[in-house]
Amino acid sequence: MTLTELSAQVGVTVANLSVLKNNRAKAIRYSTLAALCTALDCRPGDLFDVEPAAGIP
Repeated sequence: MTLTELSAQVGVTVANLSVLKNNRAKAIRYSTLAALCTALDCRPGDLFDVEPAAGIP
């Protein structure tokens, strides 16, 4: 699936999907995350993982 197709299904711009894809997003709305998971038939943990902040063990 292309970013353009995903954008149409999820209802966000291609530019915003690119920000998410390239790990440049500071946050994501729950509704966007839910729409992505529905479109991609996945769970949130399949899309990202959390890394500890710098200096925190």
